[in-house]
Amino acid sequence: MGNGFLISFACAFVILISWLHQVELSEVNGGCDFFNGSWVEDDTYPLYENSKCPLITKGFDCQANGRPDKLYLKYKWKPTACSLPRFNGEDFLRKMKGKKILFVGDSISLNMWQSLTCMVHVAVPQAKYTLKNHGNLTTFALPDFDISLEYSHNVFLVDLVQEDIGTVLKLDSIENGNYSWKGYDVLIFNTWHWWLHTTAGKNQPWEFIESRGKIVKDMDRLAAFKEGLTTWSKWVDSNVDPQTTKVFFQGISPVHYAGKQWNGPASATCQGETTPLNGTTYPGGLPPAVDVVKEVLKSMSKPVTLLDITMLSLLRKDGHPSVYAGTKGNDCSHWCLAGVPDSWNEILYVFLSNGATI
Repeated sequence: MGNGFLISFACAFVILISWLHQVELSEVNGGCDFFNGSWVEDDTYPLYENSKCPLITKGFDCQANGRPDKLYLKYKWKPTACSLPRFNGEDFLRKMKGKKILFVGDSISLNMWQSLTCMVHVAVPQAKYTLKNHGNLTTFALPDFDISLEYSHNVFLVDLVQEDIGTVLKLDSIENGNYSWKGYDVLIFNTWHWWLHTTAGKNQPWEFIESRGKIVKDMDRLAAFKEGLTTWSKWVDSNVDPQTTKVFFQGISPVHYAGKQWNGPASATCQGETTPLNGTTYPGGLPPAVDVVKEVLKSMSKPVTLLDITMLSLLRKDGHPSVYAGTKGNDCSHWCLAGVPDSWNEILYVFLSNGATI
């Protein structure tokens, strides 16, 4: 068998793999629902070993915190009507060359950002990177690839302001966006966790709420969330050029506590879970915030892609740190890394690769 034949065969094989990859990505435009499906075992997962990623926060590093089981790492998300391309870090870096990507949100946003930084880092482990913190902004950059993945800690998106009467959560103000969210190629927003997290006053970072020009001590949290998210949507509509910036909203990440899964007491039901739920639907229903998000996004004039990760995450009660967060108590809100957020980023990768919106 001659060298010419081997070279021709190799070239044909590369072209075939490339074509198959493009076919998978083209399914986005075909209307495939990447958020409806089930979890299947796959021995080629996880996408990275936590011990080889120095970027993971202690609270997300379940293996380092003593979690004894590893089966939860061996699942991939399989949409019902199509295939989800496996994340390709080198392809991602090539397509995102010269881009600035910003995650804006709470610690669930941090979860997703750290997942993506790990997925990228392990693809080019020898590449030099920088990790810098400035105020509430953390920047992971790969100079050789001219790309930055940034995270801005902002739990409500709307403004939290210190005034004479005390700290005020201003549902109709979003001045922070005017100086910190502009100039990016990709924006990925997230908020919800803290709107109910502070219901009983615990860890509440504000003393008053300003709603429609009136100062109140408190109000219905779902209504406050909708008002704040509407303010955010108006900021996007007024300030984002869809020709230069892609905008995503990281969907509602569910918690798995006793009682109602979206607002339960402190006794966790994720403890001891080691495998995903079977099937494509969660018996407990969806958090009510999901409807709020979809309603607000539907009313917007600028395109925003919803990463509707709620249902696929609901099926992963085993994916939380639980008692392996490195602190006392059970964490059924955040996610282990490697783990569920990697699948969120695989879906994000598809949309960024194909330039599609939902």
